[in-house]
Amino acid sequence: MAFDPNLVDEPAEYPVVTLTDEEGRKLACYVEKSLDVDGAEFLLLLPVDLPIEIFVWQSDEDAEEGDEEILVDVEDDDIDDLFPSARAVLAELNLTLERSAHTLTAAGDLPEADEEDCFSLEISEDDGEPMTEDFQMLATFFHNESQYTLCTPLEPLLFFATREADGTVELVDPEDFQKMRSQLEDKLFDVLD
Repeated sequence: MAFDPNLVDEPAEYPVVTLTDEEGRKLACYVEKSLDVDGAEFLLLLPVDLPIEIFVWQSDEDAEEGDEEILVDVEDDDIDDLFPSARAVLAELNLTLERSAHTLTAAGDLPEADEEDCFSLEISEDDGEPMTEDFQMLATFFHNESQYTLCTPLEPLLFFATREADGTVELVDPEDFQKMRSQLEDKLFDVLD
């Protein structure tokens, strides 16, 4: 569901805040939860629009027969070249692709998922622990003889942020988040109970 600024008469069920990255790009997010930890306000945020991932099909170097292909996450540096094609393909689904802060997003209504459009992908974490993420495939396109797939995660994409004294909202640094993760999760589960 996209945020419509014309609907200001209706009170929002969840307040909306904006994250900004180093390039000045913005990401509107619903505040799902607000937590007070040691006098600091932490926010659990959910993007207003659909998060979008771009994957590319590449040969699997580990496969015994070299003709198998796997999906690989596209590096941020490559997104600028792919963006016009990706935007055009999603426009055919009445989705508007945006170069938002921290993730690509698409405004519009998510097409209904068929079972064949959904898949699981094993993603390696920095600590070496692989985890599985589920995605809905939205579209595919070709660019420079490579095939790309546009997807949205089936699980909500959540961000932890802090609200500063001046009201600005800053994403929690991943290293800082890991240091206080158990404390934040304990507080979050207390709020959810």
